[in-house]
Amino acid sequence: DKNCRFCNAELREIFVDLGLSPLANSFLTNDMLNSKESFYPLQTYVCSECLLVQCKEFESPKKIFSDYAYFSSYSQSWLDHSRKYVDMMIHRFGFNSNSLVIEIASNDGYLLQYFKKMKIPILGIEPAANVAKVAEENGIPTVVKFFGTKTAIELSDIDKQADLIIGNNVLAHVPNLNDFVEGLKILLKPNGIITMEFPHLMQLIQNNQFDTIYHEHFSYFSLITVQRVFASHNMEIFDVEELQTHGGSLRIYAKHSKNEIHKVTENVTNLIDKEKLFGLAKIDTYKNFQKKVDSIKLQICDFFSKAKSQNKKIVCYGAPAKGNTLLNYCGIGNDFIEYTVDLSKHKQGMYLPGTHIIVKAPERITETKPDYLLILPWNLKDEIMQQMFHIREWGGKFVVLIPEVKVYS
Repeated sequence: DKNCRFCNAELREIFVDLGLSPLANSFLTNDMLNSKESFYPLQTYVCSECLLVQCKEFESPKKIFSDYAYFSSYSQSWLDHSRKYVDMMIHRFGFNSNSLVIEIASNDGYLLQYFKKMKIPILGIEPAANVAKVAEENGIPTVVKFFGTKTAIELSDIDKQADLIIGNNVLAHVPNLNDFVEGLKILLKPNGIITMEFPHLMQLIQNNQFDTIYHEHFSYFSLITVQRVFASHNMEIFDVEELQTHGGSLRIYAKHSKNEIHKVTENVTNLIDKEKLFGLAKIDTYKNFQKKVDSIKLQICDFFSKAKSQNKKIVCYGAPAKGNTLLNYCGIGNDFIEYTVDLSKHKQGMYLPGTHIIVKAPERITETKPDYLLILPWNLKDEIMQQMFHIREWGGKFVVLIPEVKVYS
């Protein structure tokens, strides 16, 4: 684990050190509050050879993902994003009833349902049995497995190679990166296409998004590094889009290197030029990030201590993994925050890891009328502010902490 998960060079350079933190999605029940909780170092490194930013593997994916608290279908904006993607892909590449679409980390079938409605054959691959069960109940065929070369060979052997492989927010969750990408290659038909979406490292650095770092995110990608990873497995990225999702993501389009149908667009070279201009080809850019994080932490702690001295009541909206990283790193617990709320019934009644803040239903906010509503999933800020607009009736204000502390009255 001292070596880079892609190129095997020794990891020496720290990108950012966020101290000790619990697993970001390991919510606690009332009975667990008095038991010992596990905390792990949350350090990310940058490989000085290939510039891949990565966390070391302190906990196995099996422990993190086999029973998972995140259900994609609870965010309307994410469902809208998925539906638009399906319409665009069918229009652009002509997928039809003779195609097979496979999604890796297909969650509760949030995306594949839209291909199904268009009578296009689908298959989900999802390691979390509790989440896959919901997909199956909704008529989305789902294989409960972790994806890698082994699963890819098993599916290829029963004639389940894909015309389209989708992976949204999964590439970052893979500790064995080379095995995963080799698996994509095995599972993809000769003229097939892969699309992968993942948070863009450039946005993370530019907008202080240190809270998107947690133990289940093993890697953090720029186009420069992801292009190297795919090329080393004889696959080529032929197009890329910059998206607004998750605070700024990339959607890459990949194919077998021998596939001549899809030519590399200028979007690829343009974005690589943009990344180089930003400094992502230089190690110093990565080494300066800790200073930015230390500075935003001071701002955040200052906001909370001032609010407390003025007896302001603060509650949170959302219980995302990123919120748990932020609260634990800044040392903000239930002495500052009375509770948080979440639409997901799977999280209500649970406690946040590390900080032990209870998760309630959103109706609780109207009952207690807080002064500040802190939006932890800042990427859904507009959706949440619209949904909770009524807090202004009693003078409640919204607060977002990333990329800087901002109060909306």
